[in-house]
Amino acid sequence: MLPKLPTVAVRRRLKNARAWLANDPDYIKAGKTPFQVIHRDDIVSLRYYPPLAEKNIVVDGVKYSCAKKSYRTPLVIVTPLAASPLIYDMFPERSLVRFLRAMGFELYLIDWGKPGWRHNHYTLSTYFAGYLPRLLKRVREHSGSEVLSLHGWSFGGLFSISYTALAEDSNIRNLVLVGAPGDYHENGVLGEQYQRLSKVLGWLNRTTGLRAHNTPAAFWRSPGWANSLAFKLTSPMNSLKGYWELVRHLDDDEFVNNHATNSAFLDHMLAYPGGVIQDVTHHLWVNNVVAKNRLPMAGNYSYTPVKSNILFINGRHDTIVRPECTRALQGLVSSKEQRMELVTGGHVGIVGGRFAPVESWPLIAEWLAERSH
Repeated sequence: MLPKLPTVAVRRRLKNARAWLANDPDYIKAGKTPFQVIHRDDIVSLRYYPPLAEKNIVVDGVKYSCAKKSYRTPLVIVTPLAASPLIYDMFPERSLVRFLRAMGFELYLIDWGKPGWRHNHYTLSTYFAGYLPRLLKRVREHSGSEVLSLHGWSFGGLFSISYTALAEDSNIRNLVLVGAPGDYHENGVLGEQYQRLSKVLGWLNRTTGLRAHNTPAAFWRSPGWANSLAFKLTSPMNSLKGYWELVRHLDDDEFVNNHATNSAFLDHMLAYPGGVIQDVTHHLWVNNVVAKNRLPMAGNYSYTPVKSNILFINGRHDTIVRPECTRALQGLVSSKEQRMELVTGGHVGIVGGRFAPVESWPLIAEWLAERSH
């Protein structure tokens, strides 16, 4: 008797499983919005998103007309570290860059690239004090506008406000800070852990003189796989549920496509250079310098020079950067116009989750539109 051939459903499951395991690019919908790389600096690149060719776009079932004219003030997306820029362009119908471009913003995005071992000397200030001034100069040359708006999520928000303070750049008209960290010791359960760590490492420093920066930076490097794992452990049940749902729906091409697209971001995070983790440990976790109105770098620089309009956005379910962690930034700057909004979602969800297109994205577009003429 001939062996029984697999059914169509089984063959589809096997095909989808192989494609998902192999990270088949045909299964990944992210990164489809056209852009031009207008500047490179080692691993860092600067993207420009030209006007969309179509007259309308659809975002999660809602139709938007593409603006015929652009606002005068360009918008620069300052991405965080470790996270791939794919989060800003996850799906054709759920793409923040596509939405903002359609709304009429001259749009740029900074891609920090993939740091290798030779980049372990990079610190937090490498990004906001070293790279950002050069990249924003290139944006100004390309756009013809000195006045800019910055959108920063997570560390991208910390970089944005730290650059603006350090450079005393009065031409940063607007800051959109999404899940931006401020007071690390006022950060829910994580804040309690940082306080304990601060006491232990502070005692060690006082008694032995040892601190993070006295050891080789390479020892502190955090590889991409570890960052992916650490992020998933902030919500382990949701991570397990996601993989279980994948197994259950392996015969559903659309479901596997969507899961593969999300995995392209969550399963392939990038490394933190060792010098960055040294800074995070010493400046942010132990000394909590931002809450004390000091930039996370050597020297005594404060946030007081910042006068930009600021929109703070935080997630109600964000366990990584709680609203109270961000709120500390409000009292440090000299901005007369500040607004803080809570939206549905966790740390990633507030940028690219299923509620973002109906809550945070329209809020950002409307707020910027009023201040970008």
